[in-house]
Amino acid sequence: MPGLPGLATLQTFWIPIILLFAPLASFLLSHWQSPKSVGLGGRSDKEEADSRAPDYSNFDTTNIRVTKILIHPIKSCKGTSVSEAKYTLEGLENDRRWCIIRADNNAVVTARDVDKMVLIIPRIIPESPSQEGGWLEVSFPKESGCEPFSVPLNPTEATVQNWQNLDNISLWGKDDVEGYVCETNIGRSPSEILSQYMGLPVHLAMKGPRLRICPPTQRFPNLAAPSYFQDGYPIMLLSEESVAAVQEQIRGMVGVQGVEEKWSNETLQVERFRPNIVVQGAGAPFFEDILTEFTVDSHRESVDEASPIIHLVSKCTRCMLPNVHPETGVLDKAVPLKVLMKHRRGLDPARPSLSCMGCNGILTADGVVKVGDWIHVRKIGFV
Repeated sequence: MPGLPGLATLQTFWIPIILLFAPLASFLLSHWQSPKSVGLGGRSDKEEADSRAPDYSNFDTTNIRVTKILIHPIKSCKGTSVSEAKYTLEGLENDRRWCIIRADNNAVVTARDVDKMVLIIPRIIPESPSQEGGWLEVSFPKESGCEPFSVPLNPTEATVQNWQNLDNISLWGKDDVEGYVCETNIGRSPSEILSQYMGLPVHLAMKGPRLRICPPTQRFPNLAAPSYFQDGYPIMLLSEESVAAVQEQIRGMVGVQGVEEKWSNETLQVERFRPNIVVQGAGAPFFEDILTEFTVDSHRESVDEASPIIHLVSKCTRCMLPNVHPETGVLDKAVPLKVLMKHRRGLDPARPSLSCMGCNGILTADGVVKVGDWIHVRKIGFV
């Protein structure tokens, strides 16, 4: 693909998976393209000895559908469930296009730092005839005393000329992300309102046009895919079966390692993990761990070139952020991180000390994803 040479590697590159999934060797060696259903028996001795390894024996690759689509316009703020979303190489439309940065050093602030960020509500207000495409409306809990404000979705060149341009926004140790400090023409500035809410001097920043390239992975050292302000990659996929499995693991740890009694009945929301695409239908948890290449569209049967190929390139390692309740902003001292550390640690060879939940992916062309769409598996392997 022009301008993204690293993506070409993904079309042909796969690691030897025979050691992990011996019964699938013949499929993988022939670049299995149109699977019907998969049974993955014959686990290795290491897998048998490791209780954290998922059970791959009952996956059904023919019945997986999109059940939820989530966008998070401002990084670490409340997500929005939508029925469909356009996407580009940088991710779902308007997902993490904005972030909140410290005014003193331009470092991105997340709910890891300020829990109550998850209660900030960004809403996309489209306005087709508008030159600027509509508005990003930002509101706050009533008790905060902070008034809502709006900034243009796609500010014109004349507008951004009046905004401060930054070329050193810092995210995950790299201070090379380009962006603009958002302004309004009415009332207090976004910086003033957000600073009041956050309790420290901050700005609202919109991603600039300069590409931010995703970090390479062990399997894809030449990865050259772009992203907005996501932690690392344009999209994250998670299955409902995986969330349900973790919820059962939580039930089994009530009273252990600080897991409170309330978790005997409380529901673990998928929103805690901040995925973009939620799927269901594989019949067993953690199918996303082995899904390396797929397409998604409205056809029940796979149709060649009906939609762009999506690659899962990395497991999503987890921090304390999912412990923050998305509706209350309250940080749980144990759930789900302590449970994930017990059952889902050591699955990413690059970061074996961290737990994993969901998988990160990259996109190869513009497209649209809708709730109810079918997942068409093209290749499986080791994410």
